[in-house]
Amino acid sequence: MATQARWRAFAAVLCLGAAAAAQAATVTVSVVDREGNPVADAVVVITPAAPGAGRPPLAAQAVIAQTGMRFTPAVTLVPVGARLTFVNNDPWEHHVRGSAAGMAQFTASTSDGFELRLAGKKDGQAAQSAEVTMTEKGAILLGCHLHASMRGHVFVTDSPWTDRTGPDGRVVFNDVPNGAAQVRVWQADQLVDLPVRSVNAGAQATQLQVQLQVVPRRRRL
Repeated sequence: MATQARWRAFAAVLCLGAAAAAQAATVTVSVVDREGNPVADAVVVITPAAPGAGRPPLAAQAVIAQTGMRFTPAVTLVPVGARLTFVNNDPWEHHVRGSAAGMAQFTASTSDGFELRLAGKKDGQAAQSAEVTMTEKGAILLGCHLHASMRGHVFVTDSPWTDRTGPDGRVVFNDVPNGAAQVRVWQADQLVDLPVRSVNAGAQATQLQVQLQVVPRRRRL
């Protein structure tokens, strides 16, 4: 009897998994610039009208390194409440600042955001680091008071269906719940927010192309 009960429980789990898979849709979003070229590191956020079973949230911790006077990665995705660790691998000091990105950077209060002073790394010693917690969703512009050429971004999201485009400008979500959903695209050089797009995810794969109004500038090597 116990063996039969275990088999019935196992079969029930398989059925639930199959049902969830059957209710999940594939949505592919392509991002191109004003000239039609693919855009890497654009952020795509899908917000289903009915989240369903959902997907695992983004990692609640992330590390952003300062190496060679660059923020690495250039764009970091985290959920609301995540902790960011900044690590200075350069031999000189960095005075990291985080402030509103996009058009908000021109109207935000100077008291908003965060600042971190990180001493340069000394030979034979661990790199200095500091942490900050992301409490609100939105895009954050990273810079350095001491090195104006340094630029990076953090995108804080409340949707687990959030990802960055690859070199081909595409993101593929294979587990979007069937039904209506909204798609938002954010890109660092697109200061004016793009309109939110609506899709209807279903049995057939959904493909959407979003075009920026700008040609993103190349990142300094």
